[in-house]
Amino acid sequence: MSQPNALAAPFTLPNGSVIKNRICKSAMSETMGDEDGGPKPELAKLYGAWADGGLGLCITGNVMIDARALGEPGNVVIEDERHLPQLKAWASAATRNGMQCWVQLNHPGKQSPKGLNAETVSPSAIPFRKDMQAMFATPRALRDEEVLDIIARFANAARIVKAAGFSGVQIHGAHGYLVSQFLSPHHNQRQDQWGGSAGNRRRFVLAVLKAMREQVGPDFPIGIKLNSADFQRGGFTETESLDTIRALAEAGIDCIEISGGTYEAPEMAGLKESTRQREAYFLDFAEQARKLVSVPLIVTGGFRSFAGMQQAVASGAVDLVGLARLLAVETDAPRRLLAGQDPAQKISLRRTGLRMIDDSGMVEISWYADQMKRIARGEAPDPGISTRWLMAKTMVKLMFAGRGRPQRLRAR
Repeated sequence: MSQPNALAAPFTLPNGSVIKNRICKSAMSETMGDEDGGPKPELAKLYGAWADGGLGLCITGNVMIDARALGEPGNVVIEDERHLPQLKAWASAATRNGMQCWVQLNHPGKQSPKGLNAETVSPSAIPFRKDMQAMFATPRALRDEEVLDIIARFANAARIVKAAGFSGVQIHGAHGYLVSQFLSPHHNQRQDQWGGSAGNRRRFVLAVLKAMREQVGPDFPIGIKLNSADFQRGGFTETESLDTIRALAEAGIDCIEISGGTYEAPEMAGLKESTRQREAYFLDFAEQARKLVSVPLIVTGGFRSFAGMQQAVASGAVDLVGLARLLAVETDAPRRLLAGQDPAQKISLRRTGLRMIDDSGMVEISWYADQMKRIARGEAPDPGISTRWLMAKTMVKLMFAGRGRPQRLRAR
């Protein structure tokens, strides 16, 4: 007898929420916010396409909690309820056919291109590596009252997400953004309650989780995307990540998505060939985490085949498999996987040949964002789009965004 399709089995979270299958769309930045930070109608069309494609769980691209702190031009921002009708329309499309949709909430910290915001902030005033300083400014260290304000903003945004009708929220604690910066001894060199020891560096993310829970209650899922490691000298290590996972589990997190890397050290760095052969880049780490906690786990990164995904779930190492770039070029890939078939599309890294840009990961973000915009317009994805042409268009957009939208938002 053939092995049952593990991807097709429903999964029940500890709080009772049911995800209809084990396939999760991980976050990709869509950059479909309007000039006031509201979600454009195209987002509902895009997420409706994914809902029609068979996904069990869909996690949105990073939604910012502060209009003064954008990660890319076109971010959606949730600061108050002014955009609640648009958010409700997005949520309605994104939860049809029984798909759960969680909003990923984020603050970029220092990881925002020059010119986009008036300034960048971080736990400490640590610059980027030298070859990236032309694109990213040295941040200002956050004051204690600003840290508390950011925690409150995460919680308030989660409240609004629930009111809009989404299924849950995810804290973006990976890939070098602010939560990740607080966890990293490289980026966080504070000597107050928010730094100086691994326990103090974890205090920020635990405070965000606690504040969110107070706003949304016990039955609304709160997940987190967390680095297994930063792959950066002096950064967040696997040991510290496992300790953080244990602390988050004890604090009542509902799901942990495992990833890795930052703009300065992308996730592909340091991966062994044996890891690549298993498809999922972080599956070995997930197996370590599984020995420590029972909290549901998602691994994102590297999955290519039905067999690889099937084995990851059937082994018990993970509860859901995370897909991202594939779903920007093949929205109905889940239907093939649920039928036991491989995806029709093959995914490869998108490069311009310009190392500074390629190392930052910005070209990947822009290229796949362009594919998602095509889907949102009702067009088919186009894998043949030139990465250099798209990067030039993005840089022009960034230049004009820095002169316009953020300043208008700050002026409210």
